[in-house]
Amino acid sequence: MTDVKAGANQLFLREEELRQGMEMLFYAYREFTAEADAVLTELGFGRAHHRVIYFVGRHPGISVTELLGILRITKQSLSRVLGELVREGYITQTAGASDRRRRLLALAPKGVALERQLSETQRQRVAGAYRRAGFEAVAGFRRVMLGLMSDQDRAKFAAPPEGER
Repeated sequence: MTDVKAGANQLFLREEELRQGMEMLFYAYREFTAEADAVLTELGFGRAHHRVIYFVGRHPGISVTELLGILRITKQSLSRVLGELVREGYITQTAGASDRRRRLLALAPKGVALERQLSETQRQRVAGAYRRAGFEAVAGFRRVMLGLMSDQDRAKFAAPPEGER
């Protein structure tokens, strides 16, 4: 039996319960990405392209260095994916105002449209699951997700969303 401490309470989970949780993450991720993957395949893109499009859309003006920090991929991998997205007109690059060597990224109109297309079904899936689960389950899910993240990433989500305060 494995002990997992959750705050002041102790939660005892058996190996099977832990395995089932891991398996549920795999199935959920498969469903979460399926429709976006189909669109990406039609365009000759993969999940790396989706992640770049998503995070550039969430953080307009993000630098290449900051994007590398979020994605935790090599410069070479990002360069390949980013190069394709720039050439295809999905992302624009501009030089930084104070440091011309710094490349700042933003979605071009074509990228905005693709990001919306890729994210809409995922947003609907998450919204539906949240509605079915209820407020307390959503708060619990948030705590579990935060528990899976590194301290550095967890800090990005320090303030709970409106309604959980």
